Amino acid sequence: MDKLYEESETGCCPRFDPEPWDQKEVTFQDRLFVKDHVRSFLHIPLNFGKVMVRNMERIKNGGALAPEPLMLSDEKSLWSADIYIAVTKDVPGAEMTRISGTFLTKVFEAVQDVRSWVEEMKAHVKAKARQMKKMYFFYTTCPKCAEFYGKNYVVILAQV
Repeated sequence: MDKLYEESETGCCPRFDPEPWDQKEVTFQDRLFVKDHVRSFLHIPLNFGKVMVRNMERIKNGGALAPEPLMLSDEKSLWSADIYIAVTKDVPGAEMTRISGTFLTKVFEAVQDVRSWVEEMKAHVKAKARQMKKMYFFYTTCPKCAEFYGKNYVVILAQV
């Protein structure tokens, strides 16, 4: 696959700034995404790379690459996840969907103890006197870019 974000240091994922995402409230109004499905084993993705390459090629070829990447994962079960890749317009050959809602966000670093992150996010939502409807994970960089940047940030978005 050709370089996606050529202006970034890696030519792939831009360096992520956690400040605009940490402990914020964001609203999406009909935000357009390409939707796909990843097979998992105990939440460990089995075909994530293949699914991402296929979709990013479609998005780039369709001229729909978002100026700032946003890729959400809905960990539906131990065996599968739906992924949502933000785009600027409909992408030929891809399943399209729109997401609307208000989300509380929290940034975490490294991919170690995801269970504790989920509990921390639930406590954060409760402390704000809100009720969570759904939780998405925003993986901010690919593994190679995370290694290059020396940081591996994940943002949890709790729909309230």
